[in-house]
Amino acid sequence: MTQIYLSAKLPELGTKLLKNAALDYTVYAGDQLITKEELIKNVSNCEVLICPLSTLVDREVIDAAPKLKLIANFGAGFNNIDTAYAKEKHIYVTNTPKVSTNATAELTAGLIIALSRRIVEGDRLMHGQGFDGWAPLFFLGHELKDKTLGIIGMGQIGQALAQMMTAFGMKIIYNQRQQLTPELEKKLQATFCSQTELIQQADILSLHAPLTTETHHLLTSETFEQMKDNAFLINAARGPLIDEAALLQALKNRQIAGAALDVYEFEPEVVAGLKTLGNVILTPHIGNASVEARNDMAAIVAKNAIAFFEKQPIHYIVNQ
Repeated sequence: MTQIYLSAKLPELGTKLLKNAALDYTVYAGDQLITKEELIKNVSNCEVLICPLSTLVDREVIDAAPKLKLIANFGAGFNNIDTAYAKEKHIYVTNTPKVSTNATAELTAGLIIALSRRIVEGDRLMHGQGFDGWAPLFFLGHELKDKTLGIIGMGQIGQALAQMMTAFGMKIIYNQRQQLTPELEKKLQATFCSQTELIQQADILSLHAPLTTETHHLLTSETFEQMKDNAFLINAARGPLIDEAALLQALKNRQIAGAALDVYEFEPEVVAGLKTLGNVILTPHIGNASVEARNDMAAIVAKNAIAFFEKQPIHYIVNQ
């Protein structure tokens, strides 16, 4: 009996840890994302499932795995798993928080700089027709110094981003359900404000909130009407935080100046019109796609699997 099933290939560090622990595991070998049918077939006898965010683990999958005791999700998020149903079935669900903080914050900072200084637009130009030469009014972007960065969701990634962008001389405002302590606000040089105030004041609005029923379509057509017409929007959190159809119309109507997205409402699909706009940067969900972060994530899921079989404490349980 296969003890552990991996629905995607992990960085070598993860499988090496499993091998060193003398655990029996099987890895999905396909080049495409695993299908639901393939997943159901392979979880029927396993006790531990290690899966990435792209693997949907719903009731049907869980019911097909009567021996399953642990779902170790390779990612900080876990909205791909029916955690409540897993709890009913006495199955632990874990994630890999914290280790992707720096990578995701760096990617977000990169998107902010690229969008503000039109780096991607410039790259496309130079790979195409090129330019005639330097001119005083040619290809103007915006500096970040003295601009206001509004962060919705001041968790670890939001805080890391705030620290990075204060180095550029940006003013930091933020909103989330609970205000940070005065000491932490002082350290981050960040000011708490209402979500409405943040949306109205931000020159750059960056999303770092979790996806919940309350935050689904956090940004809508009404939100975009409140934003500055020269504001930029960044989303490296969760795609459904944004109503993408409304975003497309806001960009077309010049209600906002541009957007950079690393995640999508209907991922991996993108609302078609977004691909045709020059003031939109689209990246393929690479927020934590660094060697360092992915190795750390692989270590967490592998060590949790090992801990389960060795009857040791399991870390980062999200459905306790």
